[in-house]
Amino acid sequence: MDQESLKNFSIHSCFTQVRNQKRIALIPFVMAGDPDLSTSSQILLSLQEAGADIIELGIPYSDPLADGPVLQQAASRALLDGTTPKKVLNMLRLLRGKLSTPLVLFTYSNPLISYGMEKFCQDASSVGVSGLVVPDLPLEEAEMLSSIAEEKGLDLILLIAPTSPMERIHKISRKSKGFTYLVSVTGVTGERSVISERVSTLVQQVKEISSIPVAVGFGISGPEQVRQVKNFGADGAIVGSALVKKISMASPGNEASTAAHFCRELREATVRD
Repeated sequence: MDQESLKNFSIHSCFTQVRNQKRIALIPFVMAGDPDLSTSSQILLSLQEAGADIIELGIPYSDPLADGPVLQQAASRALLDGTTPKKVLNMLRLLRGKLSTPLVLFTYSNPLISYGMEKFCQDASSVGVSGLVVPDLPLEEAEMLSSIAEEKGLDLILLIAPTSPMERIHKISRKSKGFTYLVSVTGVTGERSVISERVSTLVQQVKEISSIPVAVGFGISGPEQVRQVKNFGADGAIVGSALVKKISMASPGNEASTAAHFCRELREATVRD
């Protein structure tokens, strides 16, 4: 496999393949460095083996405004273990040639600014990252990062909140690259038992505006919610807190196998009827 093809399978190609398979994309989220980076490497490979279509990898941050208690605790554990953005990227560098699933990094503005936006995008691209999610970066301030990311071959994925007015939904969905991240609930991440029917309307509204895929996140706790999102017409389901919680409860040494088992359960729910 040549160096260019080692660049993770693109997000666009992934959604095309998933659509041809009559499924929606399964996008699990894990926190880098929880419980440590060596285990994170194993988890990433196990999720790939278990059928994850795209993997969202969180870079731990001390003030994560969009994260609920489960992800905050995971970030705290990772930070206590000494995880930094540079160490996360180095971990991914060591996985080149092994991890081919498209990888999206979830981070915040301050770590990006501290690292240097252009350098971060360059370094992320060089280790095979396909996209970025920066939840505290408003649309009005995304132009610079979007331009840098695009230049480095990264998709900047923007979020739409359930409270966003239609005019703003139009602007966000037209600017987002790779896919549009539709937040299913107001508030922070965390498990919910039911996804609001309002999400179905939002999915259809976004799809009428833009041709890029729509993935729903925040509040998807298991296969039943994945089926709900699938029936709403979404192109992907993002599962974070529920997976991170299972990993945190696994006995030492079993984190990767626990993640893979849950991923397989979720994957079964992605098939369209």
